[in-house]
Amino acid sequence: MTDIFKVLLTLIAAAFLLTACADEDHYPVTGEECAPGDPVQDLDTSAVTCVPQAN
Repeated sequence: MTDIFKVLLTLIAAAFLLTACADEDHYPVTGEECAPGDPVQDLDTSAVTCVPQAN
């Protein structure tokens, strides 16, 4: 395997492992607890996308 492939594989594996540790009661980056009135608790993840639509 090339060095670039190893780095990419490591980054992808780290992303999956870090997202597996997130819970719904805390913000994933800061670890702060979500308040009952926080708008992120009502966020529907299917309504947002990181990939722009093709025209």
